[in-house]
Amino acid sequence: MINKELLEILACPVCKVSVFLKGDKLVCSKCQRQYPIKDDIPIMLVEEAELPEGPGTDKLE
Repeated sequence: MINKELLEILACPVCKVSVFLKGDKLVCSKCQRQYPIKDDIPIMLVEEAELPEGPGTDKLE
């Protein structure tokens, strides 16, 4: 789905840290925002990201 070399250079636009692949989304290793992948293209726009749900995530809003 996502080229390994591309995955190694992608970073969360908010936190500037690495992302990892989880299902069909890229997830920030710090803030846990989930960025969609559409037609094999990662959409790394903050407004397209899904915020994580659950305890301790209210600080992201």
